Amino acid sequence: MKNTVYIYTRDLKRIFTNWAMIIIVLTLMILPSFYAWFNIKASWDPYGRTEGIAIAVTSEDEGSTIRGQHVNVGKDIIATLKKNKTLGWTFVSKEKADHGVKHGDYYASIVIPKDFSQKLGTVLQDRLEKPVIIYKVNEKINAVAPKITSKGASSLTQQISEKFVKTANGAIFSVFNELGITLQRDLPTIQQVEQRIFELENRLPEIKKVINEANDTTQKAGAIVSKAQAALPEVERLTADGAQMTQQLNTFLTKSDEVLKTAEPTINETLHRVQQRALGVQELKNQLMEKDIAPAEVNAAAEQLKGQLTKQIADTGEILTLLTDLNAVSQGNVLSPVINQIKSVHTLLKQQLSDVNDLQQQTKNGDAPDPSVLEKFSSRTDQAVSKLNTLTNSYSSTIVPAIEQAIKEAKDKTASANALLDEANKSMPDVSNVLSKTASGILLGQQELAKITKDFPRIEQNVHNIADKIREFQRKENIEDIINLLKNDVQKESDFFAKPVLLKEERLYPIPNYGSAMSPFYTTLCLWVGALLLVSILSVEVADEERFKSYEVYLGRLLTFLSIALVQAFIVTIGDLFLIKTYVVDKVPFIFLGLLCSFVFMTIVYTLVAIFGNAGKAMAIVLLVLQLSAAGGTFPIQVVPAFFQALNPFLPFTYAISMMREVVGGMLADIVRKDVTVLLCIWLGVLLVGIFLHKPLSKTSAKLTKKARESKLIH
Repeated sequence: MKNTVYIYTRDLKRIFTNWAMIIIVLTLMILPSFYAWFNIKASWDPYGRTEGIAIAVTSEDEGSTIRGQHVNVGKDIIATLKKNKTLGWTFVSKEKADHGVKHGDYYASIVIPKDFSQKLGTVLQDRLEKPVIIYKVNEKINAVAPKITSKGASSLTQQISEKFVKTANGAIFSVFNELGITLQRDLPTIQQVEQRIFELENRLPEIKKVINEANDTTQKAGAIVSKAQAALPEVERLTADGAQMTQQLNTFLTKSDEVLKTAEPTINETLHRVQQRALGVQELKNQLMEKDIAPAEVNAAAEQLKGQLTKQIADTGEILTLLTDLNAVSQGNVLSPVINQIKSVHTLLKQQLSDVNDLQQQTKNGDAPDPSVLEKFSSRTDQAVSKLNTLTNSYSSTIVPAIEQAIKEAKDKTASANALLDEANKSMPDVSNVLSKTASGILLGQQELAKITKDFPRIEQNVHNIADKIREFQRKENIEDIINLLKNDVQKESDFFAKPVLLKEERLYPIPNYGSAMSPFYTTLCLWVGALLLVSILSVEVADEERFKSYEVYLGRLLTFLSIALVQAFIVTIGDLFLIKTYVVDKVPFIFLGLLCSFVFMTIVYTLVAIFGNAGKAMAIVLLVLQLSAAGGTFPIQVVPAFFQALNPFLPFTYAISMMREVVGGMLADIVRKDVTVLLCIWLGVLLVGIFLHKPLSKTSAKLTKKARESKLIH
């Protein structure tokens, strides 16, 4: 041990007494930091400056006439993009766009064809044609830019789809709302018509009695007939008003039926988006079902599930309310099967939420989750996804026909009411004729009264028929319920069907910029590069090493390299924090863990070179290359090939980057403890190899190095 310390102190003395050596060592201490600082700063916020990524936009849309109104969706898209600054939208001709994309002037181009508006308008026709937006991208210019431009194109098509859904739904519910207001305004008139018909029916025996008594008492009959004739114009007016109202109701339902058909494809797309979000819950469930999952991870996953399930419960509740109201006005309750299916999903979601609360309560104090609760939650999640799949698959064949049947039944009821009032209108001349004949009978005597008596039974039967039909309608339906359903808020209902599910994002351990998020990787990488620079410039050999034992030489010169490497780590971590202002939550641990990384890396690289010579330098470089691909520093390890995934657990970078990420975003002590333990085990293993195998292996490699030096090509 004495000789080890001697070698180390002699190295320090030789450094500090030689000004050229001081300059070299200082350069080696500082130089690796630039590698980290430049890369971190260069990638600080790449996605915040995408306005410089040029995308050529061309609209050749000639527009179309839809129901007598000229529309040009392409022109509207151009106007919207001119206000959008997220990407470098450039508006040029198609020829210039094609030339620019090929030659790299634009990263991509978007062309709106001539028939875009025309195809969009086919939603109102029997033959549907989906409009197409042509997207071209030059992928050889840059590896990342195509992903950004593709996101912009996808976002554009999504905005167009959502706007179309909202507009179509708005048309449907606007018509509903208009009819509801009209019905409410004319409701007193409708009720008066009903009341007068019932009054007329109640007075029929009296009229009959008057007719019979008119033969004997013409004066009394004249008074009664005069009163009936005075009231008859009012009855005729109210009956005519009621017939007009029912005709308007029938026209409305026919119109709403047409509009509903135009919205069916877009509502179907909305239901599929709900299904996709439900699959996200199933993915989180799969995480919970993993073996040996930590209670903290269960608790974190449960917190995400609670937010998603709570929103899904609210959304299915709103859908149930709307379908229940529509079902209430359909005579056959045709929507009941659909409502029962959605109620089943709604109940499963509530049960899932209860299971998640139970799991979270169990893991709150660090206890393992109850397997039976996990199994119940897994089963209910799969059931909910299965039922949602059934709903989406049966949308066209089951749900759409049910809604159409409900509208049809409402139309049939309106037609019945219209026929009823039409019969009332047709009967009014008969009633007027009876009263006129009664009045004439008073004047003309028994001969005319006999004729009236003969016609009265037919008239009496007509009035009874009209009254019976009104009572049947009232028994089956409540017109005020229909009005309340139709008067729902147009904007809210349209917005609901355009976006039935909202995404509530909760960011855990947020990092404000991309550069700070990449600082663990670049900082770790620069420390390995720093170790490579040291073994490339400084010698691992001791000039008079024959005086010392092999392990003394190994440890003595290792202390020299470690001292310089620790200064490298201190400079780069301090620079990250205070020079380039990298975001780090736990600053002091960041510095100490950086020192640990450098300590372990330097030991590994030094040992390879001390044992294998120049071949060891090559090994250190190969190990660096493998770690760049297999340590998960840039891309998630799950997306790289299987070979690199298999290497991942055995690489120092894997644990170094992991623990540095913890202190940058917010440290979890158990993760840091595990990573530090693994790195120390790697360091100890390498150190033991260096101590015990330095002598036998270095002799073998020395022969190889000596032979290679005879070529005069290496030093």
